[in-house]
Amino acid sequence: MTTSLTRYIDPEESMAAQTDGTYIPHVLTVMAQRYIGEHPPHGPVYRVTRASEIRKLENHTYSFPIERIFPEMHTGQRVYAWAKLWIEEPQEFIFLLRCLGPVRLYHNGEQRFGSAPEEEAEGTPPLKLKIALVRGWNHFVMELGKRADGRCGAEFGSGNRKNKPYTFLAPSLEREGEEGWIYTSPMDSPLTQMPAATMREQVASAVSWLPKRADSSDWQGRLEQLYGLSPGLKAISWTSVRVDPAMTGPVTVSGVAYGPVTFIWNGHKVYEAAGAGSFSFNLEACRRSGSLVAYSTCTEESWGFQLFGDLSNVVLNSPVKVHGYAGKWLHLGPFAADAELRANDYMKMDTIAAGSSGEVFWMTNEPEAFVRPFLENELFGRWNYPLGVTLFGLLETSRLLARSDMTDYVTRHVEFATSTYAYSLWDRKQFGAAGLNNQLSHIDSLDDCGSFGALAILANRLRQVKGARAVSDDIAHYIMNVQDRLEDGTLYRRIGVYPSMHNTMWCDDMYMSVPFLCRYSELSGDLRYVEEASRQLLLYKKYLYMPEQQIMSHVYDVSSGKPSLTTWGRGNGWVFFSLSVLLQALPKGHSSYKEILRFYRELAEGYLRLQGKNGLWHQVLTDPESYEEASCTSMFMYGFALGVRHGWLLEPQAFTRAVMSGWNGLCARVIDKHGNLYGVCKGSSWSYSNAYYKHELGWNLNDTHGIGIVLLAGIETNAMMNSLGMKS
Repeated sequence: MTTSLTRYIDPEESMAAQTDGTYIPHVLTVMAQRYIGEHPPHGPVYRVTRASEIRKLENHTYSFPIERIFPEMHTGQRVYAWAKLWIEEPQEFIFLLRCLGPVRLYHNGEQRFGSAPEEEAEGTPPLKLKIALVRGWNHFVMELGKRADGRCGAEFGSGNRKNKPYTFLAPSLEREGEEGWIYTSPMDSPLTQMPAATMREQVASAVSWLPKRADSSDWQGRLEQLYGLSPGLKAISWTSVRVDPAMTGPVTVSGVAYGPVTFIWNGHKVYEAAGAGSFSFNLEACRRSGSLVAYSTCTEESWGFQLFGDLSNVVLNSPVKVHGYAGKWLHLGPFAADAELRANDYMKMDTIAAGSSGEVFWMTNEPEAFVRPFLENELFGRWNYPLGVTLFGLLETSRLLARSDMTDYVTRHVEFATSTYAYSLWDRKQFGAAGLNNQLSHIDSLDDCGSFGALAILANRLRQVKGARAVSDDIAHYIMNVQDRLEDGTLYRRIGVYPSMHNTMWCDDMYMSVPFLCRYSELSGDLRYVEEASRQLLLYKKYLYMPEQQIMSHVYDVSSGKPSLTTWGRGNGWVFFSLSVLLQALPKGHSSYKEILRFYRELAEGYLRLQGKNGLWHQVLTDPESYEEASCTSMFMYGFALGVRHGWLLEPQAFTRAVMSGWNGLCARVIDKHGNLYGVCKGSSWSYSNAYYKHELGWNLNDTHGIGIVLLAGIETNAMMNSLGMKS
């Protein structure tokens, strides 16, 4: 364990050792560029998901309802389910397994678990299985039997739905790229060898694997195979066209229509047929590539179309890469006869359409084979609270440095999530759990919404971010009307991520609520939200403030009615950061302003006394033998610097010195010359003992709980120095 006496980096490798090592714009530039360079803005991955009885539950485990799928299955038979998971780096990971009957679990061909009768009993909670995952493909096989009392099946999947909502993929070559599990019919004899690598299904087993796949040769462009036959219905079909660059004149496309169809080439109508029959039209070769869209209408006999003839000069491809799909067209529908269709409304692949009998999204040319976006980047496009802090820091850095490219990176990340918000709600409803926005689409805590929601409001001020206002409105409703509260109105965690977190109140939740409420109050022009922010901070003071030390206890245990009295650095940092945001937003004439300011000053004095000899604060604030921690250091600096600049502090000189000492300490001890950040405490649970925070809750390199906060600390330090006429 790192202590205050141990360095994270050699002095020669530190940022401070470089020529411009403590010059704030230089440090911010290096840190921001390192982060953006390591997390490129890749879009979602689109995959085929087939209609299947095996689907995700809300907690992101997969349900295997074998009793419902095979009601005639008898005792002694077995069903096998097989899937694979890609892992970037070797790691031990906790999976959840609920046994609804006899279960054996195999990982890469080796048995990792076999159930006992008591583990199969009704009402037994899920088991936690720690499995050592390897880099690359990890193949999982479930062997599911049936008990004499009829119980069979299982639930299995990620034990961390918030941060690692793992999506399993079809494991065979025939279904390469598809999402989901494949499974056998009930078998009288066990498999002699468990699949442990990607292979053909017949090689893995002589049995047929489900769900069945349609023969691609069956597709003849007849939309009744996808949407049925109901006269008047409409549908959109979309493909990408690339013309041979050697062509200089028009390219002729011909085919047969099975009903009325209109073709649109790069936004211009090129052909319209009133009914079934052959057709032919030209594509101008001067446009080497583009979108070809077909609007089809159903008749009593058929609908759709098929292209044929000499297409040697034209290449058709799916307009977006869809893993698991070799077809050329995507389809959207069916729509009602009176629907006004505009394909452009849906071609960004982030919008649900109002179909004739419910909401619809794009699908392949195979019945019940749906196209779904999945977020498979670790740190671009994801919505979670640490990234809300990180990107806030990047956004403010882009302002200081006048770097529009950094601004664009942040707003694109935010829009990735907000533009797909409505879709992700639908995706969760359709498939059990969303393939992206797993937290935003299933808000059940302040962690899920407040931090990133506050960022979304800021990003939307710079340019219109699609979906940002709708997301902000829903978050405001959640915090004010849905999140659990004590009788006096204090926000708390009635249900936590883990049972140990049930019925607790955390310092952290001030950051998860107060900045958002302040920014939403400004956005909406409604002072109720900033008033609620001030009320919550004073309520949290009532439960968590330790006046003798002038700092905060990390947690209040509602069940036992007492605070933990643990002095965790970052938990205190969240409160001080939030107080600083509130003091900027709260009108000075507000009835709570003086009390809030007094609370800020009391905490500032308490934190000032605990600054370490190297300018940094410690993981356990009251224990100088605990490791030097970068995120709490940065939040105290941030709050001090704002206090100096806004005149909140009665004796600002000591706090000015503390900020400068903190910045020098960060550059000398936790930021290296490449912009890597050391000494950021990882995500925490809680304890009544400071020993947990000191010895069990270690630090991570470049943890997103700290990067943005360090950037913000640098920005506010720079602003403070400018206000005092000091040079950076």
